[in-house]
Parts: sequence; structure tokens; C-alpha cells
Amino acid sequence: MTRLANAVRPRLAAVRPQLARAANATKPQVKRLLSVKTQQFAAGAATAGVALTAVVVTAAGPWDSSGQRTAERDRAVALEHAGGTDHGGGTGTSGTAQGEPEPAPSASSVLAGLGGAANTVKSAPDSQALAGLLAPLLKDPALGTGRGASVVDITTGKRLYGTGTGTALTPASTTKIATAVAALTAMGPDHRLTTRAALEPDTRELVLVGGGDPTLTAREDAEGWASLRELATETAAALKKAGLREVTLSYDTTLYSGSEIHPIGADPNLAPVSALMTDEARTDDSTSGTAVRSTEPAEDAAEQFAALLKAEGVTTTSPGPSKATGRAETLAEVSSPPLTTLVERMLTNSDNDIAEHLARQTAVATGARADFAGGGDAIRAQLKKLGLPLTGVDFADGSGLDRDDRLTANLLTSLLVKAADPAHPELRSVLTGLPVAGFTGTLTSRYTDGAAGVVRAKTGTLTGVNSLAGTVVDRDGHLLAFAFLASGTTDRNAAQSALDRTATALAGCGCG
Repeated sequence: MTRLANAVRPRLAAVRPQLARAANATKPQVKRLLSVKTQQFAAGAATAGVALTAVVVTAAGPWDSSGQRTAERDRAVALEHAGGTDHGGGTGTSGTAQGEPEPAPSASSVLAGLGGAANTVKSAPDSQALAGLLAPLLKDPALGTGRGASVVDITTGKRLYGTGTGTALTPASTTKIATAVAALTAMGPDHRLTTRAALEPDTRELVLVGGGDPTLTAREDAEGWASLRELATETAAALKKAGLREVTLSYDTTLYSGSEIHPIGADPNLAPVSALMTDEARTDDSTSGTAVRSTEPAEDAAEQFAALLKAEGVTTTSPGPSKATGRAETLAEVSSPPLTTLVERMLTNSDNDIAEHLARQTAVATGARADFAGGGDAIRAQLKKLGLPLTGVDFADGSGLDRDDRLTANLLTSLLVKAADPAHPELRSVLTGLPVAGFTGTLTSRYTDGAAGVVRAKTGTLTGVNSLAGTVVDRDGHLLAFAFLASGTTDRNAAQSALDRTATALAGCGCG
């Protein structure tokens, strides 16, 4: 791994622009239609970030028909590496310099069901050998007092290893995997969240109607997200066409119910959950992570809208809360990217705001009450619909910030297997949104000396809780789903390192 990493550093510097584009892999790729010559490549464990097969792209979207994110594919192409080769290594009898490790394997397509050509791989790892490898690592005292682990062959759905698989533990942010599956099941991958401006007849009342899109942006460069500026421009044009240059401005947040404040209280990890906000109610220019949040996101969004209308020659009153009637005429609207893009951004960045909104959107779509409890109930109902194991499972929210959440390792691996099932292509972004070890999202700075590019996983961290769930390609090129849950941990960094060592060992396993 060290040799490969050192060998590729000069090339990484040479392709900085491509890497920068890949670092923003979760940005929407609206109306992007790609057609590339079919070719197989893989990103080595310390090089391009993933080991997947590229095939002809047949539809627009943030992932191609092999399940690989297009930005990751572009990065691998830029690095000009072929899968499973000894990238510039020695010429020993095995293709490597004497004493050096074998090159990283090429992986079969994550999503052969979408049309990717699968490689021939060896049989799944032997359960006894896998237990001998993982059991000692999972006994590390750093992993606390409560533990659950599951490893499943994604191709067959067969469990290869498990300990405490049915023990319901606090999952932290791995809850977002369940939220993603539920939302995609309830609404479909192409669903969009719409914000609109509606004019009440005979009143000159203009209502800004929140559609529950936390990614609505007021920034000059919308970067493909729904733009409040665009909405204001189109609304002003429609008003002036109707001969109106002065209106009463209101805002409507009635899509959601209940308290906007998470049970944990005000927190820089999450804005008040309002059906109307811009830029996740962040008061700085950040797009992920913690930030100071507005305490009145809807009012702030309406005031921004008023200022934008004024710049377009339309003046308004100071905005106040209201509800658009069924008679209101929609003058303009803007919509988020497809749900697949929101899911990818949520998983890659562990975005709590998107998670809580998707939980409530799932409730709205299924007729449940759109508050924290209703969102949790709606998630559970959708997972039950898919036949997933829910014994002992409880959803108190959609993000995993609530310590009352309970998930099992069995459920987490079952979710990942379901997302890879050819019968459920609508769930594919659950896999493609997972952070890539050593390269993207919450795993960017992890696995730099281990299974970089081979592990793709959702992290979970609360005080006393550490979790990791995702997919890994083992040495034989076999795709596995895994989930490791630990509670009662006392040292966050030590627990995180223990989980990383376990996932790295799984990646290096030639246990067939």
C-alpha cells in the first residue's frame, strides 16, 4: 500500500483539477447525458478511490449503469490506471518486486443488475476463516461494552460472519442508510422537492410556499441546486406582466407538523426543521459540517426573497407566516435535483439536515404526520414493506442524532444488500453515496495507510457510540456488505481506529 501511495503522489498533483471535481462528487449533475466507450478499470487501493467496472452510460444521473459515481469514474480515467495491475512496480515472477505485496484486485461491478459486466471472482470467503480474522479485532477493548457485527455476501445475501447481529444498539449516523432506503422506496429516485411562489386572487398576497428542500440556495452560484434567485426573477417577471409591482409577502411552512427543534435541542449539527429555508439555514458559506444556524430559517428565507424581488423592481411588505389556499396561482417554482442526488449528498457528508427532511418527506408521501416521530414511523413502515428485519429496531429521527434510535447489524447489512439487489435499482444511490475510504466525505482522512478506495462506508459517531457500515471488495474481488456497531466506547479515536482496522482486515482477506 505504501509503495502504491508513494508512486501515485506525483500523478495526484498533476491531476488536481480532476480531483477537485471528484471531491465535489455529490454536487448535482442536472441533465447530464454521458456516453463513454466501454472500458474496465479499477482504482487501486491507494490511488483512484474505487474499484469498479465502467460501462456505457445509458441514462443521465449522478451514477452510471455500473453503480459508480461518474465523478469517481472521471478521476480514475484521469489517473490512467487499469484495475489489478502493478502500477509501475517491479518485475518479479508475480509481476511485483520481490517481497512487495500483490496489487489491489479488480472488482466486479457493484451493480451488475444495472448492466455492468461482472468479472469472474472466486467463491465467497469461508465463514470459519472470516471468524478467525475478525473475532480478535472485534474484541478490542476500545470498542466498548456493547457490540454487533455482520458481514454478508452481497451477491447471494448469505451471512458470512456475525456476532450480536440482532442486538439493537444506538447506531448514530448509520441511521441515514435506513432513511435513504425508506425515502427512495416511498418517493422514487427521480422525485424532486419544489419551492414555489403563489399569488392569491384579488388580494395581492404573494405566498412563498416551502416544499421542504433544505438545499434551496440563495447564493449567486447555485451549482445546480434549486435557486431562490431564479425563483425571484421569474416571480417578478410574472408579477410585472400582471401589472403588479407592490405585493403583500407571506410564507407558508405548513407542509411539516410539530416542533422544528430536534429533541437534542438547538445544535450546530442541525438547523430547525422547517419546510422553508435556504442553504440549510447556515449563517456562513459552508455547505457541510457544523455551523451557526438561523433560529428562524423560514422568515430569513422570505426576507431574502423580498430583497431579491426588490432588486427586480417589485416591492413587498415585511413577510409574515400564512398558508396558501387552493385558489392561489403558482407564478414560478424551482425544484431540487433528483432524490438520488440528495441521498448521495446526505450519505457522503453525513448531512443531518437532509436526513431529517427526507424522514419528513417520507411521512408526507405516505400520509403520516410530518414531525420527528411521524418521520421515524414512516421510515419503519417503508422498511417493513421491503421485508427487512426490524425486531428491536426503533427510529426516533432520520439522522441518528437521537440516542433513542436503535438498529441492528443485521438490519444495516440487509439494507445494503437490498440496495444492491437488481430488483431494486431505485435504491442504487444508497451504495454510490457511501463515502470512499481515503477520498470522499466523512472517510476523506481515514484509511490513508489502509484500505483506501476499497472500503465505502457510512460512519456513525456520538459520545460513547461508534459505528461503520458499508461495502468492501476483498482480495479475491468479492463484494461484501458489513456493519460494525459499538457502544459504551470511552475513546472516540481509539474506537474509530479499531473499526478501521477491522474493515481493512476484511478488505485484505483472501479467505476463500
